[in-house]
Amino acid sequence: MEISRLDKLLAFIQNEPEDEFLKYALATEYLRLNDTEKALSYYEDLVNNHPNYTGTYYHLGKLYEALNRTDDAIRTYEQGMALTKAKRDMHAFSELQAVYRSAKGFEEDDDDDY
Repeated sequence: MEISRLDKLLAFIQNEPEDEFLKYALATEYLRLNDTEKALSYYEDLVNNHPNYTGTYYHLGKLYEALNRTDDAIRTYEQGMALTKAKRDMHAFSELQAVYRSAKGFEEDDDDDY
């Protein structure tokens, strides 16, 4: 019997329970399997305990949007934009800015704080 990707990740996290990449991979895998509750718990853990893991903010925000938690999504995007701007990661910043503007309902030519 072949071991699933989820089972492999769960085995890895047993040995490295604070590994941020493994937490991110688990969140992504749970999302792929439509287990939004577990995906959300891993993404939120990353934001709370590993706030410098910039990839989390986009995906957590999108999940919040899918769950009709727009205010949470906007706050998440804002946190991610502040972090990526401080890190001078302009590619990640621009991705977050685009989803932020969309969540806020801005049109292409509207001005905002970001």
